[in-house]
Amino acid sequence: MQEKIQSLLERVDTLGRFLDIPGRKEKIAKLNEERLAPGFWDNPERAREVEKQIAEEESWVAAWEQLRRQADDVQTLLELQQEEPDANLEEEIAREVARLEQQLDELELRSLLTDPDDHRNAILTIHPGAGGTESQDWAEMLLRMYTRWGERHGYDVELLEYQAGDVAGIKSATLRIAGPYAYGYLKGESGVHRLVRISPFDASGRRHTSFASVFVYPEIDDSIEVDIRPDEIEMQTFRSGGKGGQNVNKVETGVRLIWHGKLSNGEEARVVAECTEERSQLQNRQRALTMLKSRIYQLEREIREAEKRKRESQKKKIEWGSQIRSYVFQPYTMVNDHRTETKVTDVQAVMDGDLDPFIRAYLLSQVNEAA
Repeated sequence: MQEKIQSLLERVDTLGRFLDIPGRKEKIAKLNEERLAPGFWDNPERAREVEKQIAEEESWVAAWEQLRRQADDVQTLLELQQEEPDANLEEEIAREVARLEQQLDELELRSLLTDPDDHRNAILTIHPGAGGTESQDWAEMLLRMYTRWGERHGYDVELLEYQAGDVAGIKSATLRIAGPYAYGYLKGESGVHRLVRISPFDASGRRHTSFASVFVYPEIDDSIEVDIRPDEIEMQTFRSGGKGGQNVNKVETGVRLIWHGKLSNGEEARVVAECTEERSQLQNRQRALTMLKSRIYQLEREIREAEKRKRESQKKKIEWGSQIRSYVFQPYTMVNDHRTETKVTDVQAVMDGDLDPFIRAYLLSQVNEAA
């Protein structure tokens, strides 16, 4: 146990150096000086930016200092145990060590999220591939998986759009996963997800392969401007095909917004956003407009990233829509991420939202590629 605790202490100190805690404290002090200066609120935009930076830096410092205190407390408990052995104290030490290790893992992972949009909420859309009911059922399984992941991590998970399948599953669905760094953690989930199983819809009990695509993008807020002209947007209304409720299939509350316009690189683009889960057409339109702007913003991000890779002569394969992961239920159980070669044999745990091994491996791989 002494070696384990010593290893954790060293990891905490290493993380503190990586995060540059003294530098962050110095930055907080300078920003506070600016905040206290006369006329600070004369420039509201700058004032909001300063407040935001202070809050962000303070959150990193507070999180690391809390870890450092926990590590010191565990070390103190161990010293007491060595002086006067006690079975109850030994159990408490084991619990505290496990808690410290879990929180250290989480902060180390969060420290890898350095993209300017990583802190934002995530919008996640799911569409089944070809294959009818089988693929639609797989898409709904993924919807549940991401919902469970969000709930396990304390995020606010909201269903924005849901189109039920003809027999089972879904034709499409959109989730809003709200909370700190939701987009940063989920951004690597974009791509094609492959399922191999014995189909419950096949009376012959044959093995089937199904596909579904996932697309994740950051939810923008009022601090980001996306210029859309009203004449570029086409609005369609339809009867909601959601999970239930008095209004379902009675009135046209569902809203589909279609944007036809040019991106910054001159390319013509068509972007579609739907919302069906609000009670009124007006509410659905407002939510759909936010989703539409977020998707256009994501397309512009991809253009900038492509230009950056071109300038740096990098040859990375970052393609939305590439097959990223396979989930095999029969004849054996295995979830395999093809980008990082991360493998997990407990398929049910993964389908119940345990995606952290894949998320961690993906983020580490991105850091290594950038190094």
